[in-house]
Amino acid sequence: MNSLIGTYECKVDAKGRLMLPAALKKQLAPELQNGFVIKRAVFQECLELYPMQEWDALMLKVNKLNRFKKKNNDFIRRFTAGVKLVEVDTNGRLLIPKDLVGFASIAKDIVMSSAVNIVEIWDKTKYEEAIDDATLDFVDLAEEVMGQDNEDDSIS
Repeated sequence: MNSLIGTYECKVDAKGRLMLPAALKKQLAPELQNGFVIKRAVFQECLELYPMQEWDALMLKVNKLNRFKKKNNDFIRRFTAGVKLVEVDTNGRLLIPKDLVGFASIAKDIVMSSAVNIVEIWDKTKYEEAIDDATLDFVDLAEEVMGQDNEDDSIS
């Protein structure tokens, strides 16, 4: 799958359903029939939507962890806590399970933000706070993560 592109503002109805934005739905078209996995994010108070192909690739890595090491077992349990299978219905809507709506403090206005090969789903207010908080450190972070002088992987 190619990298996803875009940040989209949407609304969630009282049942936790959101209409996939047309541009995002078009990018995800090859994945729509396979369904998705939605889960709690590890580092932020948001949700992560994985196309099934991406989830399966990630699970191949997770399944290589030695479950007889307590840290690995604890990681797997926490990483997969609240994981749900979801599908886009015939009207182009996705239902966010209630427990995950609560985890991400999703009210009515949300932001769906591409994160390379997955989509983050944020409460709009929390998303704006996270972006504002990250702005201060982004210059240093960008230099540290992307500013390495490695000739094989140079980005300009």
